[in-house]
Amino acid sequence: MQHGLIRRWLPLLAALALLAAMPARAADATLERVQVTDPYIELRTGPGRGYPVFHVAERAEWIEIELRRTDWYRVRTAGGKVGWVHRPQLATTLTAGGERKRFFDVAVDDYLRRRLEMGSSLGRFEKEPMLKMWASYRLADTIAVEGSLGQVQGLFSGTDYWHLNLTSEPWSDRRWSPYFGIGVGKFNNLPNPSLVGALPTNVNLANAALGLRYYLSDRFVMRVDYSIYTAFLSDARNGEYRAFTAGLSFFF
Repeated sequence: MQHGLIRRWLPLLAALALLAAMPARAADATLERVQVTDPYIELRTGPGRGYPVFHVAERAEWIEIELRRTDWYRVRTAGGKVGWVHRPQLATTLTAGGERKRFFDVAVDDYLRRRLEMGSSLGRFEKEPMLKMWASYRLADTIAVEGSLGQVQGLFSGTDYWHLNLTSEPWSDRRWSPYFGIGVGKFNNLPNPSLVGALPTNVNLANAALGLRYYLSDRFVMRVDYSIYTAFLSDARNGEYRAFTAGLSFFF
């Protein structure tokens, strides 16, 4: 059952990863021009030390900063050469006003601009152990859509579930950040074969969650949440379950 659920989510997770891999713009309105003050800076073919250097911009040359990916910046020289430069090489460049270019701490800056977050956690579903994985994508500064997969290994049955939530994080720019969400999904319970007469359950699910994020460092976030799940077992009967989880996530 769990493998089937994961296969359903793979296209969504792949699409979110592609969105997160898109470089962030270094400037919202116009490209920023800076002047090289070191003897030269190296332009690489890609955002990483493993990519070869194919061009150097010399002292007093003006370059435009186009895009940023973590601590690598894509720049364009006056001669039209486009390449990637590591942030430390840009630290001494000067702006058009003659001031040293200021770069925010990449980790904190990326945290404020984060879009895709993925993680996993452990906890209790009622009194049973559970594992949960999730991926969320920020639609706006305080609104995100989140998909979750969960598995509960009970003494008498095993449970898989998935749900999509719309979450609100009013203070998303703070290190401690509470959030809440609501959503819908599916609930699948498979009794142990030893239970005579017990039937599998595959029903719709509603979910409400209240949680707290804490930005640790770099790209890691600690997260705890308390959730209430309502499984619509029949027209006349619902099952209500409570869960508490704690885990880690990383963001792009």
